[in-house]
Amino acid sequence: MSEDTKVKGPASYFPSIEKKHGQPIAHWLTLLETVAGKKHMEMVAWLKTEYDMGHGHANALVAHYLATAKTS
Repeated sequence: MSEDTKVKGPASYFPSIEKKHGQPIAHWLTLLETVAGKKHMEMVAWLKTEYDMGHGHANALVAHYLATAKTS
């Protein structure tokens, strides 16, 4: 993969999130919609507590969710 096509930012975590947790990213983004009124770190804590997700994976999902929700 060249430097130009290399995925950067929160999306760079997506392959390992899918592999470790066995669900597509769309699944996690849909779940985040259920807690959309919470603050960033509250959403991260929710994923960590409810789904035993590590901080990096949870933070990446929330950051992506919030960035795309603001642009939609």
